[in-house]
Order: sequence, then structure tokens, then C-alpha cells
Amino acid sequence: MGTPQSSFKLQTVKRVGYALGYSEKYEQPLWVSYKLTKNEALSKVAKRTNKFKADPKVSTESASLKDYRKSGYDRGHLAPAGDMAWSKQAMNESFYLSNMSPQVPKFNRGVWKKLESLVRKWSVIDEELYVITGPIFSKNPKVIGTNHVAIPTAYYKIVIDDKPPGLKAIAFILPNKGSKEPLSHFVVSIDQVEEITGLDFLNKLPKALEQKFERSKKTNLWNFKPKYRKVVSL
Repeated sequence: MGTPQSSFKLQTVKRVGYALGYSEKYEQPLWVSYKLTKNEALSKVAKRTNKFKADPKVSTESASLKDYRKSGYDRGHLAPAGDMAWSKQAMNESFYLSNMSPQVPKFNRGVWKKLESLVRKWSVIDEELYVITGPIFSKNPKVIGTNHVAIPTAYYKIVIDDKPPGLKAIAFILPNKGSKEPLSHFVVSIDQVEEITGLDFLNKLPKALEQKFERSKKTNLWNFKPKYRKVVSL
């Protein structure tokens, strides 16, 4: 798929379960990407640790626990803990604060959690998916903590099945607030996510396939009510 390209100054950090592009300006990643396979989605090797911690790999220092304390915002995962239960190391590394973003509690524990669970179910159905997630900011975002961690107005999630016979993609933009709308309500094209974020996704794909994926908004290619339930929920 290629690393998302950006005009912003970002530090790429690679972990066993995911990679991210960290922004010192916003004190969080602008993108997090990983592959999720059927076996990983069904695995329960590791339990949720809740051991949030600063990331020593971020050269400019990541956000700290103090930044979030009494802020009113959740330390919201971008690479979900539930997607990392296939490995104790992956689970542990998912709790670095470089993988967190300030999320409204009703959002993090509600519609965002539902989308994360749906993606895990899709990975079981489609065998393997590529996922990219990140925040969206206003021009002058509010901040929390002494490190000035920026509060996103919304989040995007891109899901791609690039293996035949699948060859499909879908993207979402969800406002950082509670919502009871169906997840299909938030579907957009990858082109729209690129326009809003300034990031260039899927740049290593053949041009024709890249354009096909980035223009698509077809919800009928994805099952929004899968019957399969035996996936990790953390």
C-alpha cells in the first residue's frame, strides 16, 4: 500500500503490530496503519493491559499521562487494542501514548468502538484487511495538557481488501462526539479523506487500482450486519 505521504513533518514509528506517522505539532499520529488477518482477529493470546505509557521511540517525546488526566477526554486508541490480541507484545505496544488521541468518551465507547468491532468481523469474512486510521483537526484546535495535545474534530478510518476476489475499499469520517447514527451514515470516499487531511494514501498501488479504491463509496460491497460474532472485543 505504501506509507501515507504528507507535507507535514512526521516521524515514522514501526511496531510489531502497526506503524504510525507521529506529529509533534499535534502530539499524536496523523496516521496509523496495519494489516489485520482472520487468525489475528480471532486470537485471544493477550488480555487488555491498560498500561498506558509514553513512547520512548518518539524522538521529540510523546504525549504523557498527565496530559490526559482530568481532561475529560479518553485516551482513544487508533490501532485498537482489540486488533492486537494476537500477541502480548502487540497488545503491550498498543498502549503507547503515541497511539492515542483525545476522544470524547461517548464517541470512544460508542460509535467508534462499534466501527472497530465491525472491522474485526470484516477481517474474518475477507481473510485479510489493510486498515488506516487517524485524526482530523480544525485550523486552530483546542488542546489538553502541558504538551498541548490537540483535540480532533473527527476521525477517519480506511479499510481495504486488496486480495482477489475482494478488491474493494471503504472509508469513514466520524465526528468526535457521541452518535446513534448507523455506521453506513459516515461512509465517504478515500479521495475525500485525502482532501481533508492532506495525506496521500495507497501511493504504491498500480494507478488504476489506486483510483478505483479512492473513488469508491459503495456500501453494498460490505456487510454492515455480519452474523459472525466470535471476535475479540476489548
